[in-house]
Amino acid sequence: MSLAFEPVSSDARLRTLDVVRGSALLGIALMNIVFSGLPFAAYANPNLWGGNDPLNMGVLAVQWILFDGKMRALFSMMFGAGIVLFMERALARENSVRAADLLIRRLLWLTLFGALHGWLIWAGDILYAYGLFGLLIIPMRNVSPRKLLITAGVALVLLSLAVVGFGFRQRSTRNAAMAARAVEAQGRALTKEQQDEKKEWDEAYNQALPSREKLQEEVDNYRKGYGGVMTQRVLVMRQLNFAPVYFPGGVDIWALMLIGMALFKLGVLQGERSSGFYTRLAIAGYAFGIPLNSMSTWGMFSSNFDIVATTFWNVPYEIGRVAVALGHASVIILLAKGAWMKWLTDRLAAVGQMAFSNYISHSIIYALVFYAPGLRLFGQLQRYQLYYIVLGMWLLSLAVSPIWLRHFRFGPLEWCWRSLTYWKRQPMRRRSGVPADVYAVG
Repeated sequence: MSLAFEPVSSDARLRTLDVVRGSALLGIALMNIVFSGLPFAAYANPNLWGGNDPLNMGVLAVQWILFDGKMRALFSMMFGAGIVLFMERALARENSVRAADLLIRRLLWLTLFGALHGWLIWAGDILYAYGLFGLLIIPMRNVSPRKLLITAGVALVLLSLAVVGFGFRQRSTRNAAMAARAVEAQGRALTKEQQDEKKEWDEAYNQALPSREKLQEEVDNYRKGYGGVMTQRVLVMRQLNFAPVYFPGGVDIWALMLIGMALFKLGVLQGERSSGFYTRLAIAGYAFGIPLNSMSTWGMFSSNFDIVATTFWNVPYEIGRVAVALGHASVIILLAKGAWMKWLTDRLAAVGQMAFSNYISHSIIYALVFYAPGLRLFGQLQRYQLYYIVLGMWLLSLAVSPIWLRHFRFGPLEWCWRSLTYWKRQPMRRRSGVPADVYAVG
């Protein structure tokens, strides 16, 4: 087995990007399956549904330490890199105005795809947000890598500080609500301020820790028919699609896209650095991020998922996830640069080249497995059992994607997206002897 590393050609650069993108896409399914198969509040609190025995708690710990937020971070970075790559390739063929027009059209179509996907198929959509935030970072595409990294770093630090402020606000509101209840217990009337504070805490509490009856209602809705599914989906989509563009939860999206832009400009994501560079980056990312994430996970577990304590323990989330995501990226790129796992990395590259189609196909699987009128397994499996479905999805994507690309230049949704972007039907079927057209899907 050869472990040799060689300078990357233009084709190898694109293949490496696709390998990283494909790995990130498959990794995202580890989190999406929990959101799809269990009540919403149970995602972050195993006491509510899905099992809190040692096996399920262990699965949750591994998810939070190594994957939760990290794979989406990696996918967001690849999206930012894709914007720079798209413009590079468009500018090689078009003038700058036409190239920018194509990119804007591409992102607007993605936003529409995301809205349709979220409202009609699966409520966990990220395409809508990616399209919007992609539009916001277009002006940053020519900024130097150093300034991009500084901007992203400042944004993520400010977001972490906002979490601190939110934690103190939660604690203050809880204390005020407890004091208001003590006043009520004495038979005294509450002031308007006390009533508002009590109401605010009750709403936050009921959202984070819904009653068993409320959880069962959610399960029943997802299992009883498409109308019931839409009842639950609307609650989620209203929050996702109607939040302000700069809502705090979205800051990490464009910040990570900026990191992806910078890393692409530096040649990191294309595999252009030495194997020693990626080895050192992986060690540094894991050595910093894994202990930090482990500490946060331990804190949440030891507090028994107390609402306020969990908020404070999540303060290092952004820093820890970026560190581990860079570690994951480095390991994946080392695999892509080497020859000894080519059987796997070739398949991951095909998954990455068809990331749009694979992402939507995963959503269709979630809908068919968990919701009516499909198998109606929502709320019926324990947390660890959900990963059997993920394994099946991985095998399906890894098997079908290379076969499809032997015959066609693009995945079906990539072809549709490309045709709409250029407002011209693109050639789909491969001609004999002509390699597949590899291009950044995000």
